[in-house]
Amino acid sequence: ARSTFDMPTLSKKALTGEGFEVIERTQPSLLVDGSVLITGEVDRTTDFEHGMPAPHQAWHGDGWQHDPRVIDDQALVVHLKDRGLVVLTGCGHAGVINIVRHAQRLTGVATLHALLGGFHLSGPAFEPVIAPTIAALSDIAPHLIAPGHCTGWRAQHALAAALPDAWIASSSGTTYRLTRT
Repeated sequence: ARSTFDMPTLSKKALTGEGFEVIERTQPSLLVDGSVLITGEVDRTTDFEHGMPAPHQAWHGDGWQHDPRVIDDQALVVHLKDRGLVVLTGCGHAGVINIVRHAQRLTGVATLHALLGGFHLSGPAFEPVIAPTIAALSDIAPHLIAPGHCTGWRAQHALAAALPDAWIASSSGTTYRLTRT
């Protein structure tokens, strides 16, 4: 027997009813007087970040189909003057390297100062992505990485070992103060 469950989504009607203006865009957006970039849909360019595994499916009117992409997973990007990009991921479904490279392309800034949030490397479907992710992050050489909730125990330990000067433990309620030099 196949079990299904609906993933909750925000209701546009409920949000507008509470006085919020809902803007739905697939393209990048600038907020806060142009100082904060929201990535929009993230380009999938790496050969190792394949998205969600086969059990992740969506109903397409006449049946269930594998749905590897979570297209509304976005990231927030700020260019910290003299330091580089600060990238805050959600759950990182697009792949954390895809997200970073997308942010670099959108901004034209190569230096990654800080990468914070979910790296989505937990569980058997994603553990094969740990090694190539670490290799790519080592090449990018961020000054600080703070992997969050969905990164997973194995990935956390591997990241801490591979990037000891950049990795810091992160948990709910942690505050980071990132400033210019």
